[in-house]
Formats: sequence, structure tokens, C-alpha cells
Amino acid sequence: MRRVPSVNITSRSLTYDFFLNPIPREGTGSGFFYDRNGHIVTNYHVIAGAEEVQVALADGRSRPATVVGVDPSNDLAVIKVDLPADEIPVVAIGDSTALGIGQFVVAIGNPFGLERTLTVGVVSSLGRIIESPDHRFIGEVIQTDAAINPGNSGGPLLNLAGEVVGVNTAILSPSGASAGIGFAIPARTIQRVVPALIAEGRYRHPSLGIRTFPLTAQYIEVLRRIGVDVPVSEGLLIAQVLPRSAADRAGLRGGEQLLRVGNVLVPIGGDSITAIDGQPITSEKDLNVYLETQTTVGQTVEVTIVREGEQLTVPVTLEERVEE
Repeated sequence: MRRVPSVNITSRSLTYDFFLNPIPREGTGSGFFYDRNGHIVTNYHVIAGAEEVQVALADGRSRPATVVGVDPSNDLAVIKVDLPADEIPVVAIGDSTALGIGQFVVAIGNPFGLERTLTVGVVSSLGRIIESPDHRFIGEVIQTDAAINPGNSGGPLLNLAGEVVGVNTAILSPSGASAGIGFAIPARTIQRVVPALIAEGRYRHPSLGIRTFPLTAQYIEVLRRIGVDVPVSEGLLIAQVLPRSAADRAGLRGGEQLLRVGNVLVPIGGDSITAIDGQPITSEKDLNVYLETQTTVGQTVEVTIVREGEQLTVPVTLEERVEE
């Protein structure tokens, strides 16, 4: 594998104590050059809230960086440093869809501030789903046993050809250090999101424009016990259709009244979503991951619903998600 340098990223911000005295706060992470214009890919959580970002290069030089774009929902960010193009070691983006379980991968980063650390492991699993910094879900995540520790975040996960197949983003560990379960955002997501962050500073997330309630087996049983007709065995009940949204324009219906079940108010009378484009949807996680990984704004999807006991397929043209 050819030599692939990463960069060390330091973010600085100010917080305040009880007496409103400013307290400097510093965080560290990793990243890699995406193109010869000086764009660097890293995690959103590495630079979130930063008032100053510094990038330490492999030769020891340090350069200030500006934030170009962020996407908390995919935990990705792009920052930029000013360097001559011939001094920028661009890393090729590989094909994460070609990965297989057991395939060797390499993680490069700056764990605990130890610069340019390389660890080796295998792809432990594919298609994991993890929570994003804005409490949504990131799908298609790569799981690896290559040691990933604090400070590795934002660094590249490489195949043995030296191509980036993921961005190291999180670990699962009771101790906060590597326990052999690390996660990386796949290259497929990088290829989808990063060009938009460079061009527009943000990524447009597709949305139906609805609020939902999960029809779990437990809730269905309770609702049927108190006499509410639930015509599906699983799915998502549309609690509310947002005004002038994609779902509103397509004629989807939300709940008409609220019914108290224990300590929960359940909206009843609305459409129940069971699938999108033939893909079963049983939870809000399913809906979020499908829209994020398989669709784009402006795309028309076929939404399978059950309305008053009848199954219907409704075409819905997705619109950009409105942040609340």
C-alpha cells in the first residue's frame, strides 16, 4: 500500500463558567485531503462549534482552516486550507460497496494526539446503523476491529490499495477506548455528500414531510384491545402531514384524533406506511435510512400505505427536509 498521510485537526472554542468567565476548550481529530484545492474531509463532531480550526500537516507545519460545509446528519464536514496544489497529497476515494466481511483495512489518524498512527484490522460487519450527532441515523456504516480511539475521528479507513473506503467516526466501548468495535462512514456516503458540502455548504436531505408513530406489536395489541381497528401488523402510522409538504401534495393523510394509551397520546385515523419502493418500512429508523441512502431531493418514490383497510400505492416527489 502506498503512503497515505492524514492530517491532525485541532478545533478551539470558548465556553463560560458560572460567573461568565471565558474558558478555552480544545478538541482534536483527524482528516484527509479530498482534492488539490485544499479541501479536507473530517467528521462534523470534530469541528462542531469551533471558533478556530488548525490543521497540522504531515511535515509538521500548521495551517489555519476555514469551514466550508457541514452535515450533522451524516457526521461529515469539509474544511479548507490554503496550500499550493503540488503540496497536497490527495487520497483516492474507493468503492465501499465492494467491501466484504473479513477484508483487511487500515485506519490512519491521531489517537490521543499521537500523530500519524496506523492500525490494521478487518471489516467486521457491513450495513450497521448508528446515531448521528443530530440524533438521526446514519446507515450503511462499516464496522471494523482496526483500533479506533479518541482522535481518530475524521481519519480515513483504507483498503490495501490505499483508497479511502470510509471515514472513522465512532467506537463502541464502555471504557471510551478501543474495544475492537469501531465504525466508519462509507465512501458511498462521502461521494454523495461531500461534493454538495463543497458546492453549497450543506447537503439537502430528502423528506416526505411527515411525523410518524411506530406501529409496534405492543401498541397494535393495546389499540385492538380497546377497540381501535389497526389494519396492519407493522409499519408507521402517519401522525401528522406537514402543510405544503411533499406528503401533503401527494394526498397522504395524518391522524385525525389523539387517543391516550397509558401515558402516550397515539394519533389514530391516519394512513399507515408499510413500504417505500417495495422496501418494507417498520420503524422511523427504516424510513430515515432508506430516504438517506437510496433517494435524493426531487426523486419520486412509491409509498405503500393502508387507508381504511385498503392498500394503496401513492407516488410522492421528495422535497428537502425542513430543519426544526
